[in-house]
Amino acid sequence: MTTMTASPSSAAHDIQVVTLKIDDQEVSASRNQTILQVAAENQIEIPTLCFMPGLKPMGSCRICLVELAGSPRLFAACVTRVSEGMTVITDSPRLRKYRKQIVELLFVERNHVCSVCVSNGRCELQALAVKLGITHITQPYRYDKMVVDSSHDLFRLDHNRCVLCTRCVRVCDQIEGAHVWDVAGRGIDCRITADLNLPWGDSDVCTSCGKCVHICPTGALTEKGTAVAEMRKQPDFLPYLTIMRENH
Repeated sequence: MTTMTASPSSAAHDIQVVTLKIDDQEVSASRNQTILQVAAENQIEIPTLCFMPGLKPMGSCRICLVELAGSPRLFAACVTRVSEGMTVITDSPRLRKYRKQIVELLFVERNHVCSVCVSNGRCELQALAVKLGITHITQPYRYDKMVVDSSHDLFRLDHNRCVLCTRCVRVCDQIEGAHVWDVAGRGIDCRITADLNLPWGDSDVCTSCGKCVHICPTGALTEKGTAVAEMRKQPDFLPYLTIMRENH
């Protein structure tokens, strides 16, 4: 019986290294990488909110929008794969305008009063607003007063501060394997929900691991007993867990 082996040339073909430009910087990458991954490898910053290393990217927040030369469209860098000869623009007046509008609309849809939030000073949405120069909201607020779910013994869910990034949904499903969280509703009425709209504390599958709490970018998911500016998220566990599982 003859054993077939891949030749070095076919292996190299499978990798498919491409060359592209990001902000006039020529870089090389594997064809299966995204623009965001390649930019990060080359110390080129692209702002994100829903993206989290170790979780499958969603491209839902659109903060990481970039321009591609030759196309009038904008592309989410976290889910757009690189290609040979691609020219990427990560910062322009157009991109800054859209990113600012997106973040402002997030503030409009929910109650993000930073001065009374437990995540004040350690909130990714707040940091994005500062970086983009948002000092006030120009659109009328559209949110209603939403419930705060304190039914869990250890944690709290404040729908008023949720930005629907779905990090909690993805980490519970992809890493913990419990799939407690999901998204219910449409448009501005979307809500994070536990176990088919049960109070979090009544969930039969929640393991109380706290992973969802520590990767939440805002004060939506927090530990009980924290006061204003006291909540400290610790998301560094996620890349470590992902690497350990891949190695295993």
